[in-house]
Amino acid sequence: MESTSGSYLIAVYAAYAATSIGLTVWIARTLFKHGAVFLEDVFADNPRMADAVNRLLVVGFYLVNLGYASLLLKSGGGSQTAVQAIEVLSSKLGLLLLSLGGMHFANLYVFHRVRRHSKIAVLPPPVAPQMHVLTNGAARFPKPAVAAEAEV
Repeated sequence: MESTSGSYLIAVYAAYAATSIGLTVWIARTLFKHGAVFLEDVFADNPRMADAVNRLLVVGFYLVNLGYASLLLKSGGGSQTAVQAIEVLSSKLGLLLLSLGGMHFANLYVFHRVRRHSKIAVLPPPVAPQMHVLTNGAARFPKPAVAAEAEV
């Protein structure tokens, strides 16, 4: 009985390792490809920086996700049947996919903040006031800049 239980567990480990590595590589390549456009927009003045940041993000993605997948590899209990082995595999892959999705949305939020900050930095200055409201409620329009210079 022990050898059957061990063979199910080894099959679960092998399937989990192959699936988690495959998913991580596929997601990293997809994010690298589609994230490049976004980073080029954020770093429009320095395209080399956009490429460098994109590559560093992919390396970090690999390290975090493969490390987390390795931590999830340990089985809490023995898989006595094929059904239990599939359930263990399913729960591990589900937890890994949820964490990958959470990290993806966290990255999107950070990118959104970076992009918003870069867009605010290049906004034109605010528009000069068009009229002044006096304390009695009347409105007074400022003199045009050309007329004000002619009086001086």
